[in-house]
Amino acid sequence: MTDLHGKTLIITGATGNLGQVLARALSERGARLALVGRDPTTLATTRQQLPAQSEVATFVADLLNPQEVAAMVQGAVKRFGSIHALINAQGGFAMGPRIQSTSDADWDFMMDLNLRTVFNTARALIPTLLASGNGRIVNVSARAATRGVAGMAPYCASKAAVITLTESLADELKHDGITVNCVLPGTLDTPQNRAAMPDQDHDRWVSLEALADVILFLVSDASRAVTGAAIPVYGRS
Repeated sequence: MTDLHGKTLIITGATGNLGQVLARALSERGARLALVGRDPTTLATTRQQLPAQSEVATFVADLLNPQEVAAMVQGAVKRFGSIHALINAQGGFAMGPRIQSTSDADWDFMMDLNLRTVFNTARALIPTLLASGNGRIVNVSARAATRGVAGMAPYCASKAAVITLTESLADELKHDGITVNCVLPGTLDTPQNRAAMPDQDHDRWVSLEALADVILFLVSDASRAVTGAAIPVYGRS
């Protein structure tokens, strides 16, 4: 089992399906956690679901607001002293119309939710990681990043951009002891996806726990030689 005692990790999107599973898995392995979300009530609920002995702090921040992101990072550093890793689990999906009917708002929503949040958090945390001389950044892209699909152009483009941003960050930071990777999950087994696709074979989907296991590897010392990777996590889908 991955041992993360003494490591502090920031998880964005901590109140989402994946964020909650990650928080539990990381806390069980001894990590100290800075959980980031927009709603203090759901953040508090997420915290309460973790083992009582877990060392956890919660931070309310709008990841589209650079000032709030910077304040969150400063707060986490003040609370824990150092940061080992950032997991960008914030993101989301929405179907849309064909390109000619796509509004600026539709396009910007996906780009903001899936890409700008990653950019803002990485930009804010990198100086701290550089000062410590090591660190891990893990971003969540998607299988949809590898192939454009009708009605999903903003989503596919935003997730593809996450891969490119990951590669650029990895290249910039590869001599500084900082690794940057991303995961490309297929269809995740979530309550929302089950409700939207009740007739699908859910056993073929990717469990949140399975995806979390890959992310745990990427934030651990075992992944020290891996950077710039976009790792498929497709299950049997």
